[in-house]
Amino acid sequence: MARIQILELPEGADDASPPFIIVVDEWEYESFEDHGLLAARWDAFGQKVGARGVLFAECTIDIPADEISLGPDGYPIKLRFEGDFQQLREQVRDEVTQIQAGVANALRTSRKV
Repeated sequence: MARIQILELPEGADDASPPFIIVVDEWEYESFEDHGLLAARWDAFGQKVGARGVLFAECTIDIPADEISLGPDGYPIKLRFEGDFQQLREQVRDEVTQIQAGVANALRTSRKV
């Protein structure tokens, strides 16, 4: 039975969304006429959903990005990333200090009037 996969392509500067190709592998067809008709329909579908193209293959094509990494316990590996927010904290602190100084200056100016 045929499989359908998505192969993501590198993004270019002009790409509004990530480019991709639809990969249909383990493809079996009865005759060349059947292959041409179905290929035309898949190509039309690919254009409709925004694919750069549709790739057909009788063999199995393994796309490594579609694999799920498993840990020693057999469950998918989950990664957690934590950002370093020290620079952000310093920027926010500087902005708050500037705003406070501006408010204090505005209050002093308004009391003189």
